[in-house]
Amino acid sequence: MSSPHVVVIPNPEQGHVIPLLELSQNLAKHGLRITFVNSEYNHKRVLESLEGKNYIGEQIHLVSIPDGMEPWDDRSDMRKLLEKRLQVMPGKLEGLIEEIHGREGEKTACLIADGAAGWAIEVAEKMKLRRAVVVITSAATVALTFSIPKLIEDGVINSNGTPIKEQMIQLAPNMPAISTGELFWTGIGDLTMQKFFFDFMVKNMRATRAADFQLCNSTYELEGGAFSMIPELLPIGPLLASNRLGNSAGYFLPEDSKCLEWLDQRQANSVIYVAFGSHTVLEQNQFQELALGLEICNRSFLWVVRPDITNDANDAYPEGFRERVAARGQMISWSPQQKVLTHPSISCFMSHCGWNSTTEGVSNGVPFLCWPFFADQFMNTTYICDVWKVGLRLERNQSGIIGREEIKNKVDQVLGDQNFKARALKLKEKALSSVREGGSSNKAIQNFVQSIKQWPA
Repeated sequence: MSSPHVVVIPNPEQGHVIPLLELSQNLAKHGLRITFVNSEYNHKRVLESLEGKNYIGEQIHLVSIPDGMEPWDDRSDMRKLLEKRLQVMPGKLEGLIEEIHGREGEKTACLIADGAAGWAIEVAEKMKLRRAVVVITSAATVALTFSIPKLIEDGVINSNGTPIKEQMIQLAPNMPAISTGELFWTGIGDLTMQKFFFDFMVKNMRATRAADFQLCNSTYELEGGAFSMIPELLPIGPLLASNRLGNSAGYFLPEDSKCLEWLDQRQANSVIYVAFGSHTVLEQNQFQELALGLEICNRSFLWVVRPDITNDANDAYPEGFRERVAARGQMISWSPQQKVLTHPSISCFMSHCGWNSTTEGVSNGVPFLCWPFFADQFMNTTYICDVWKVGLRLERNQSGIIGREEIKNKVDQVLGDQNFKARALKLKEKALSSVREGGSSNKAIQNFVQSIKQWPA
């Protein structure tokens, strides 16, 4: 009897592909065969980043479907991108699954979809397939999303998701208290775009609740309060390659692994790591202020500067900056982040606080300097600074800029107080205990795999 076959489909974004591909590697280790479905645009980039590397096992088959965007379309137009995906990808996914069934003569045991790809769950329901949802953000974001009807009923937000007034809300003890101005569906474009995104998210929430399994890239140990609100949500995180002693895959940009050799030459706990994910864009004056802040810290730093992080990134540095910091600073276009954060030379992590970066930093006992920009990053920052107390938030001045002195002062505070590192190391142990044999996340994945193997074909 052949191994059960599952189809895995991430939301077509960098921060979603990596953890879903990591979950696929875990499932393959447990004897499942995986068809991993990227958009054609992302599939090409993933293959290019994997060139010459044997990071994907034979049990995982990487395939692609169109996302509806033409080569000349503007992929920074989020509304157009989402609308095209919703128009094109469901039909293409259905056709792919039918092709798999026809070719292999077997039924797919389960479709595993990203929590932000509710349309894929609808396809599975239509095709009468078992379905599982994987939320790659925190359990707190799920709790907040599931609380939307009550937030509307209580007059906290209106039916479009817009806050009625500025206030702090806390859904449960040990959960982050958040400002209504920082709800993760606000701050994305204008009000029309926010309503579109809010409606899209509510639809995803309904699809998530209809799934046979609801899984989350988190742990009871990190988010007990949030998980207590949603008993059907099962923790399977943190989904990190280091947990299986493997290599992370799914990047859209080639990694600059030479930075690891540079880190080997630095002293322990001496390097500030600066990275803001795959979407963050900085105005040029903010980019320069960050550069000057790193310079006056007078510490070693590794800074990920994507080509599109600001206008003309190569020419955006302050005059003479690169020459002045050459002996202690490295700027690279993309890093093998999980390996960087594991490196003993890293002292702290200046981050946008996306959930992947948050769990990667926490799992390596690294204190944070938090620079959130949008979506769930504000809630994650509240976890880091107020609940777990393993970092500090960088504050903007009256002009909306995080200034060089603010950067230097917060770096000095985090690195000058050993309590941040001590708490970070304790939190690391809590997070990693969940994925060890007998841990809550380890058990949840094993139970999920057993369920798939026992479902009738």
